[in-house]
Amino acid sequence: MKLLRVGPAGQEKPAVLDADGIIRDLSEHLTDLESFALSDESLSKVQAMDLSKLPPIDAAGRIGACVGNVGKFICIGLNYSDHAAESGVEVPPEPVIFFKATSAICGPNDDIEMPRDSSSLDWEVELAIVIGKDGKYIDEKDAMQHIAGYCVVNDVSEREFQLHRSGQWVKGKSADTFGPIGPWLVTRDEVPDPQNLNMSLSVNDKVMQNGSTSTMVYQVPFLVSYVSRFMSLQAGDVISTGTPPGVGLGMKPPQYLNIGDKISLSIEGLGHQSQKVVQAM
Repeated sequence: MKLLRVGPAGQEKPAVLDADGIIRDLSEHLTDLESFALSDESLSKVQAMDLSKLPPIDAAGRIGACVGNVGKFICIGLNYSDHAAESGVEVPPEPVIFFKATSAICGPNDDIEMPRDSSSLDWEVELAIVIGKDGKYIDEKDAMQHIAGYCVVNDVSEREFQLHRSGQWVKGKSADTFGPIGPWLVTRDEVPDPQNLNMSLSVNDKVMQNGSTSTMVYQVPFLVSYVSRFMSLQAGDVISTGTPPGVGLGMKPPQYLNIGDKISLSIEGLGHQSQKVVQAM
């Protein structure tokens, strides 16, 4: 299934995309796509519905982040060897874990706000895991049972804040609008092999990133298991799994986003995002 949330920011309704591409309203059956609603039991109930009987929603409306009330927005850094190389660092011996503030989350087609004093605004197309079942110390062989599905994330980054302003990466990762998520939460049954998905990102119609999840260093089941060693995972948590090469930081000289730039990104089977860069107020 392809699940989504539609409506003005803060007023999104849960919805599902039917086989004909019509968005159907789920709000009479679910309050939101969050926590308990992402369990296998809940998703199975939606899957069993006659979607044609659900009210249609205007496809021209705003699409919000495909998960509501995200508890943790967890990110994995330097998880593609060729991206690590372009960044001038070695692949880490264990996954790098960092966080984005959940207040960074926005819809897949919302504007990206360039922060005040920003000079190095960058892009990163990433596959994200959406947790559907709580757990800690999860065995790798059981990891897939804890996944509700997958979605597209643009891990927007301000590189000066991230790398040159002291401390952890979170400062360069957490500004408002730095976490477009969606358009869809695609349930795991529709993604039999998350390690074989093409992914791409363009800026002003020029292709910058063109890669595949097949080149991830640390793969999906391992990442779920690994993260759960250090913190419990709850339904609705999002784990963004790293980006392939082609980010602005890795270019010679580096190339960053400017006001008015348009970003387009997609992952095979998971949908497409489109954003415009505007000045933060």
